Amino acid sequence: MGSLKTLGYHACMTFDKPNEGMSSQIMPPSSLAELMTRCDQIAGQTLGQVAKAHGLPVPDDLRRHKGWVGSLLEQVLGADAGNRAEPDFMGLGVELKTLPLNKHGLPKESTYVCTVALQTAGNINWQQSWLRRKLAHVLWVPIEADNTIPLNERYIGQAWLWQPDAEQARLLQQDWEELMDRVVLGEQAEITAHEGQYLQIRPKAANSLVLAMGVSSEGLAQKINPKGFYLRTAFTRLLLEQGRMSDERK
Repeated sequence: MGSLKTLGYHACMTFDKPNEGMSSQIMPPSSLAELMTRCDQIAGQTLGQVAKAHGLPVPDDLRRHKGWVGSLLEQVLGADAGNRAEPDFMGLGVELKTLPLNKHGLPKESTYVCTVALQTAGNINWQQSWLRRKLAHVLWVPIEADNTIPLNERYIGQAWLWQPDAEQARLLQQDWEELMDRVVLGEQAEITAHEGQYLQIRPKAANSLVLAMGVSSEGLAQKINPKGFYLRTAFTRLLLEQGRMSDERK
């Protein structure tokens, strides 16, 4: 029970009786209210309890199943985008993001948003960018992620909806434009994770042998490691505080 406090959220400790073998597809939520009701129903439950209720197996760890938690929540909450270039809940225009928390109840790692368009960067502005669309309306779901806690015993916190305010949008746009300027100039191979106040570019591949086609500083095609946009923990920590304040006002 002490681990629940690290999430900083109230916990609902009454559970529906698990339905063994229940793994049928759940219909997408028809409204934001329905989506949040579904989130409320799993808040305070463990990943193992939620998976069991839906007849889904739980891996021993995430080393070979890195996206398992997100996939579980997508299925349980009724996300319908799949691999399409759309927000996870297409009808609501809402993107789902899990937020792993360390033993202190703080974001454990940076949050992946989307890949960096290495070849078409010069033809995209902030308003048209996939990153802006991804972050326009986000459902954040905090998850206990202390490595000392078995995966199936980790608790799900209270989710909240977030849309960037004017200042957050300005800072994200500033970071995006500065980083994309580097990409357009063919300097993507030199970009480090230290650049950007709240947004950073990092390699997005299983290992350094994976390559994607980019553009060199001379404007020529060049194979480099794929890159991704990530939100820094300094930013998601602020969002977490916003979510906690919103939950306390309920």
